[in-house]
Amino acid sequence: MAVNSNVQPAQYDAKDITVLEGLEAVRRRPGMYIGGTDGKALHHMVNEVVDNAIDEAMAGACDQIGITIHPDESVSVADNGRGIPVGIHEQMGISALTVVMTKLHAGGKFGGGGYKVSGGLHGVGVSAVNALSEVLIAEVRREGKVWQQRFERGVPMTGVEVVGKLKPGDETGTTITFLRDPQIFEVLEYRYETLLQRFREMAFLTRGVTIKFTDLRVDPKRETTFYFEGGVRSFVRYLNKNRVVLHDPIYVEREVDGMLIEAALQYTDSYNESTYTFANTINTPDGGTHLTGLRAALTRTVNDYARKQGSLKENEAGFTADDTREGLTAIVSVKLPDPQFESQTKVKLLNADVKSNVQSVVGEALTEWMEQNPRDARKIVEKCQTSSRARDAMRKARDLVIRKSALESATLPGKLADCSERDPAKSELFIVEGDSAGGSAKQGRDRRFQAILPLRGKILNVEKARLDKALANREIQALITALGTGVGDSFNLEGLRYSRIAIMTDADVDGAHIRTLLLTFFFRYLEPLIAGGHLYIAQPPLYQIKSGKDEHYVYTEDEKDRVIKRLDGKKVNLQRYKGLGEMNPEQLWVTTMNPENRTLLQVNIEDAAAADRTFDMLMGSAVPPRKRFIQTHAKQVKNLDV
Repeated sequence: MAVNSNVQPAQYDAKDITVLEGLEAVRRRPGMYIGGTDGKALHHMVNEVVDNAIDEAMAGACDQIGITIHPDESVSVADNGRGIPVGIHEQMGISALTVVMTKLHAGGKFGGGGYKVSGGLHGVGVSAVNALSEVLIAEVRREGKVWQQRFERGVPMTGVEVVGKLKPGDETGTTITFLRDPQIFEVLEYRYETLLQRFREMAFLTRGVTIKFTDLRVDPKRETTFYFEGGVRSFVRYLNKNRVVLHDPIYVEREVDGMLIEAALQYTDSYNESTYTFANTINTPDGGTHLTGLRAALTRTVNDYARKQGSLKENEAGFTADDTREGLTAIVSVKLPDPQFESQTKVKLLNADVKSNVQSVVGEALTEWMEQNPRDARKIVEKCQTSSRARDAMRKARDLVIRKSALESATLPGKLADCSERDPAKSELFIVEGDSAGGSAKQGRDRRFQAILPLRGKILNVEKARLDKALANREIQALITALGTGVGDSFNLEGLRYSRIAIMTDADVDGAHIRTLLLTFFFRYLEPLIAGGHLYIAQPPLYQIKSGKDEHYVYTEDEKDRVIKRLDGKKVNLQRYKGLGEMNPEQLWVTTMNPENRTLLQVNIEDAAAADRTFDMLMGSAVPPRKRFIQTHAKQVKNLDV
């Protein structure tokens, strides 16, 4: 939503703060409020505070937001909004600032005129952050003064004090500075890139707002500023930067019954769909009613146009939803007064009226665009026709794989060395590069719970091929059959035969390429496995260092240098492992497969849009972006085996 300086924001005073309950259980059960105590939850703390500043922007009261990570990992979020009210709250008898910071479900988003639209629906955001912070300082600039209050683990250490005066020309606003509590969180360091992706999203979705992100933990400091006038249209262009597009983005923005709907669509020559949904700037990765409305509008409108133009006959089956989504990049963002989410973590939107409103708005806009741009509309129809023709071949290929039931051992791939354990929760599968390494892994494993699937050569690059071609690939067939989940429409996570799937490849260029091909396949067609935390990357050692009877396995160049320095003066024998096959079964077990001392890196998708763009850049058909990436990062490669 654009910030309009001509729109006067509503009054926002102590009387607008509504209290529903206290702050008792947050520290005992942080998972209920921020989703856990891991790295994802840590970053969610920052998002909760920034969401409040975004809410000020959506109320037309703020156009500047600054986020700073300090050297001690404390975070400051500053906005030039109206400032949290500091007057005495009539119901509670204390400052409204204290109420907002210490009471769950207290905020200006439940009644009154403080906010028409907000992302912080539940009102637990900043109070939960306060409860889970070792220290939090709230500074408010309003009513000609600078007010401040300090908290420790959610408990007020001071009252609301005046610490300064605003000078003529000074802006009002709020600055929240907090230090996460090490007693609560398992991960204590913020990832710059993770936060950067989220702030970029917020800037795309809140048109006309400047978001400045500064990291003072490094010297020189890192600083990025986002400002986008194009809204979600700019977002779609950003996502498709490395793709061949078929037309300019189709864009619509319309308000219906107090609900602002903004959507942008653009088709590319790829085979994958990249659709992302937001409600009040909150990413809803599981979609919901706004996604359902978008897809329904797309399928109906494209079919209607194709029939009207004679591309589809009246008695001919129309394009399926899958046909109309192949190669589509789309963003749909809705802003509404009372969003209903599936949970506090806001992964799915449930409001029933959103579906019909989005379907109507997008359908009308798309119909009008197709009539005004017949040449580009024809490209979309032809894209859908090509997808439709491939549908039967895809179904046949998928059914062929499905018929090889992964639940019956007789139909499992012959190359799979299965484990004896039948409980998936206790079983793990190693996907190993090559027959030689597969042989060592089969001999070195613990047969009770470890299965081995050797792959021969490099699997198909699915970024450049449809699913039907991918399913014709023998290595991919073997992999899907071994996993037991099926693929595409028939995917079922309950059929998964192993709770941990580890990709184990050589520590060289070919191994890295094979690992990337596998990751691309999992991301495009088995993404729920990644989301469920089932996919890992095994870490074989780079070197074996021997000195007399001492034997060391090291996994990084820095670790190698430290060990050699420690053994300084002694005769050292250094062996570089370029392939898993160079290790005997016992060495492979000790270094890479033994749960007691191995290292498995869990693969996760913190930002699906960023991952989508990265896979497309690395594995897609456009060469220049990949070339630029290699040229930019080449100097960061310390040890390259060619």
